[in-house]
Amino acid sequence: MAKPVVAIVGRPNVGKSTIFNRIVGERVSIVEDIPGVTRDRIYSSGEWLTHDFNIIDTGGIDIGDEPFLEQIRAQAEIAIDEADVIIFIVSGREGVTSADEMVAKILYRSKKPVVLGVNKIDNPEMRDQIYDFYALGFGEPFPISGAHGIGLGDLLDEVAKHFPAQDETSYDEDVIKFSFIGRPNVGKSSLVNAILGEERVIVSDIEGTTRDAIDSTYTFEDQEYVIIDTAGMRKKGKVYESTEKYSVLRALRAIERSDVVCVVLNGEEGIREQDKRIAGYAHEAGRAIVIVVNKWDAVEKDEKTMKKFEETIREHFLFLSYAPIVFLSAKTKKRVNTLIPVIKMVSENHALRVQSSILNEVIMDAVAMNPTPTDKGQRLKIYYSTQVSVKPPTFVVFVNNPELMHFSYERFLENRIRDAFNFEGTPIRILSRQRK
Repeated sequence: MAKPVVAIVGRPNVGKSTIFNRIVGERVSIVEDIPGVTRDRIYSSGEWLTHDFNIIDTGGIDIGDEPFLEQIRAQAEIAIDEADVIIFIVSGREGVTSADEMVAKILYRSKKPVVLGVNKIDNPEMRDQIYDFYALGFGEPFPISGAHGIGLGDLLDEVAKHFPAQDETSYDEDVIKFSFIGRPNVGKSSLVNAILGEERVIVSDIEGTTRDAIDSTYTFEDQEYVIIDTAGMRKKGKVYESTEKYSVLRALRAIERSDVVCVVLNGEEGIREQDKRIAGYAHEAGRAIVIVVNKWDAVEKDEKTMKKFEETIREHFLFLSYAPIVFLSAKTKKRVNTLIPVIKMVSENHALRVQSSILNEVIMDAVAMNPTPTDKGQRLKIYYSTQVSVKPPTFVVFVNNPELMHFSYERFLENRIRDAFNFEGTPIRILSRQRK
């Protein structure tokens, strides 16, 4: 089920990023300790009461050498395209500016719900300063302070009222849903067509040909699949040609709806930072992952080329060490037939459950092999482990003090679990809990 998307829009220096960080809390740094993930602050997840949502900080969208006002316009237009609800941030200290009015005019045309937040209202005496903002035409302005967290609850209450009803297409539980994500022009649409054996999706060398995600049903060896094509990760037009950062936004909903995410790389061009950024979001979302190297037909190669390319992938994608790699060519359809069995395999591993008694044997053997760490004279004690969920497989380890579970020892336990069970293609989560 795709989450609603909220965008924070406004001219520079009104506190957009501060408010973004307040709303997402600690989520921004979920995987910053994992080597190989390229981080940016443009997108994260938030929650308010019973609502989960995705949130965009347009201040993180760099439009290059565009003039100052054009940058504001471009960021606002990206947010309008991607968001279900827009938070328009202005500064209570400076009053209504011409740049605020320009952003307001763009938002009028969007026909999207807009909630107006007047930032930098740090004490009650400043509340009289919000009334000028009624003139922007978005109804009641909400006085807030990003620096102190004041008023954000009322603002988010109003935002949540505008979330769209969730009426997405649902599929049977045994149907495997997978998507192709990647930079523009890596061959995502061509892969869909090669698998389906028909021209279901328009294919072009022009980046951004496909505008929206398209679901295609497919059956192979009595297993039903749904292919979610995310080739619409880049749109035509000056705004989208000016920045690559936004492209992850086009894939986020498809990632959430997928069981398996195929990260598509261009074998001709090699690996780019944007590839790692896009793959990082799929990893964060806990989806099963297959790395697909497309356009392999166009690569000059000898008997060592594939091995060298695989080593390069492992070096750049350290956080995807569990993901299998498939080399193929959508254009010639060579090795395309090897992809679906790998997708089925990682999907099954993604839903794998492990018996608690066997899991605890593995954990105890691991502790015997490599004793638990100590800190300030106190040793970590592991009492019991159990699997609490699947997709991704998640394990709870009951200990005497969770703070003693160093991430390096957690990584060691993960590796031992992977050695004992077939979790190829899926991330696994280990949660430390204090035994009561």
